[in-house]
Amino acid sequence: MRKMRVLVVDDSVVARRVLANVLSSDPAIDVVGTAPNGRIALAKIAQAMPDLVTLDVEMPEMGGMETLAALRKTNPLLPVIMFSAFIEQGSSAAQNAISFGGVECVVKPAGALDAASRAIRDHLIPKIKGHLSLEMAPAAPVPQTDSPRLVFPGKTFPGHTTHPVPRVDVVVIGTSTGGPSALEKLLAFLPEDFPVPILIVQHMPAGFTALLANRLAAKCKISVGEARADQALRAGHAWLAAGGRHMVVKVTNGEVHARIFDGPPENSCRPSADVLFRSAAEVFKEHVLAVVMTGMGQDGLRGCEKIREAGGQVLAQDEASSVVWGMPGLVANAGLVNRVVGLNELGREILSRVLFWRPTQRRVGPQEPAS
Repeated sequence: MRKMRVLVVDDSVVARRVLANVLSSDPAIDVVGTAPNGRIALAKIAQAMPDLVTLDVEMPEMGGMETLAALRKTNPLLPVIMFSAFIEQGSSAAQNAISFGGVECVVKPAGALDAASRAIRDHLIPKIKGHLSLEMAPAAPVPQTDSPRLVFPGKTFPGHTTHPVPRVDVVVIGTSTGGPSALEKLLAFLPEDFPVPILIVQHMPAGFTALLANRLAAKCKISVGEARADQALRAGHAWLAAGGRHMVVKVTNGEVHARIFDGPPENSCRPSADVLFRSAAEVFKEHVLAVVMTGMGQDGLRGCEKIREAGGQVLAQDEASSVVWGMPGLVANAGLVNRVVGLNELGREILSRVLFWRPTQRRVGPQEPAS
């Protein structure tokens, strides 16, 4: 695969040099140009033909927000990652960046060059690779069949569920690094009449998840929102745990509700997928389908153990389509998954399992789930 072409935009000479040097040290990235402000960046885009732009917020002549707004008029699909010290948790700059079409925000540490280099290596590069790998990856062909009894072929691990599979009444998703783009691709596949609720933990600080939910809602047929209080679960709706808060499911007056609360972090995460997954296993028993997607760390591992103990199902995103195969890799290698699935196939796999006991809702056509 060819290198990912990146244009670096920052008014600081030192920041441009550090960014260019660290990004270029990765064999998958080619820095095709730099610019000290948005006006020059817009001119260079036509010449350099980048696959992605990193953009500072505070710059002379033409700042990051103005540049992003102008860029969206001429290049609506070009990914832009804001890399700035002015995008801390839920700041107005971060909110504007995502509302104007920025795909991610990464905080640039002030001062020490070592800290800036670490932030680029540990946070910016994985996000660059995440967005560009999803854009460049070809869609895998999916075989079609009208067999009334679904079969789930592919790579499996110990504990693979044999037929008949349990009925799925809720889908729970855990993801981190690379998650926003992966969620967009996954959720956009699901039909408006998706017959069960979806609950999502995306590792993000407070202030970012509402913006992500709005972005997903604009691109998806299902309803997507940020869970902020006790809410009754409904089919065809997806809720993201609010940044900085845990989400669980509880039964209230015979109805299942999503509840948000302030508890201690688990796996250094809040929200935590383990917290959500455990509660789903307690309430829904074997009728849970858990999906662990791209992300660093081990969040979701213990929760998947509880789901499998209850008789539920677990899917993991595969290594090739993950930005970081930390969370899904640990779950897969622990023998907890029913199937490891590429991102291009994940929506079909989820839909197949959800519709297994709902044959009257099964569709025929180009988006028919794989059998």
